[in-house]
Amino acid sequence: MICSHLVNFSLLLGAIISWGFLWPYIRTKEGQWYPVGLDSSNVQGMFGYKIFISIAVILGDGIYHLIEVFLRSLHDLHAKRNQRGFMTNFETSRTTPDIVNNNSTTTSNEEGLRTNLFLQEQIPTTFAVGGYLLCFTISIFGLPNIFPQLMPHHILAAYLMAPLLGFCNAYGCGVTNWSLASTYGKFAIMIFAGWVGAKSGGVMVGLVACGIVMTISNSAADLIQDIKTGYLTLSSPRSMFVSQAIGTAMGCILAPVIFWFINKSTQLGKEGSLYSAPYAKVYRAMALLSTEGLSKLPKNCISLCVVFFLGAIVINVMREGAKRKKWWVYKYIPSPIGMAIPFYLGGFFTISMCIGSLITYKWNKADPHGAPMFVPVVASGMMCGEAIWLIPEALLSLYHHEPPMCLRFLTMEANDKLNNLLYGPQ
Repeated sequence: MICSHLVNFSLLLGAIISWGFLWPYIRTKEGQWYPVGLDSSNVQGMFGYKIFISIAVILGDGIYHLIEVFLRSLHDLHAKRNQRGFMTNFETSRTTPDIVNNNSTTTSNEEGLRTNLFLQEQIPTTFAVGGYLLCFTISIFGLPNIFPQLMPHHILAAYLMAPLLGFCNAYGCGVTNWSLASTYGKFAIMIFAGWVGAKSGGVMVGLVACGIVMTISNSAADLIQDIKTGYLTLSSPRSMFVSQAIGTAMGCILAPVIFWFINKSTQLGKEGSLYSAPYAKVYRAMALLSTEGLSKLPKNCISLCVVFFLGAIVINVMREGAKRKKWWVYKYIPSPIGMAIPFYLGGFFTISMCIGSLITYKWNKADPHGAPMFVPVVASGMMCGEAIWLIPEALLSLYHHEPPMCLRFLTMEANDKLNNLLYGPQ
């Protein structure tokens, strides 16, 4: 209900393309493109296609928008140098064109107030770069003491790659509300483990690089959400950034303490225990496989990645071209980042997203004045309700309580067999 109609139906389109056509077709090539009978988490099989094709689309979309932002920034700097006195009005008109054309409405006045406040308290670039260099300095001296396999140039490469992936994740999270930090972490595992190799500790280097990239990508997505919240509530961007920094610093202390407590009180990672950490095996298996190089990926995986990477760029170019020529069709060109998410996560949630869009559409038609105000409230209440339910759910699972009943849908044939078993032949 919060995301735009274009994003929600882009998610549905991506689910149809991937789970309706692409993955079923690749499954027919089992035994030709990849070995038969592989585990669902083995990157030499279907899992490899899902990870790398989705990353290719996300990177294509993210790199396009990164270049677009860079070029627009250069244009703004050039305009600022040539028209210093006009820059304030230029920036306002570029950022919020609707406000300049329609100041009479309450909505436009609110947007103008938010935009002016947001632009007044921007975070200095020197502060951001200095903070990043400080984190890099701490890592380059601290991490090799914890993981001897890690060399300074490995950390340097991870910190050079992380901003690009962080931008892509922040952009994707801002558009779709889905953070794919774990996907970028898998990508880092494949790159660094294959680069270092098994003999030089590639498994450990890949896993540490995964941690660096996931942390930075996830922080970027969280920060963009917090800043958007501050924009909507007329809060200072700097105060939101400081709050995020304080929370991150607290996490640096609390997370190791909680890990130490769980590790001491339970058998962490043991099969069948409460904290068996099943996904750790997936990451380790990916790192082990990656040390043998990308040649172990399934057949045609790299070729498909190149096709989808270029396809994401072409879609963005088409939308930008149609928008510049003021063709109405640009509103219906799908978002590549929205299409890429169900490639990896699955198509189960796209129906829910589209139902939310349909509810919002009908609500706006029935009450065009009240709907824009109440739709975010209703959506936020539903999200809070689902999140709060996780607390009793976690407590129930902690004490091994099972649900009192289950619901299963059967085919007519299976239902007849069950009735015969329970009640005898009819």
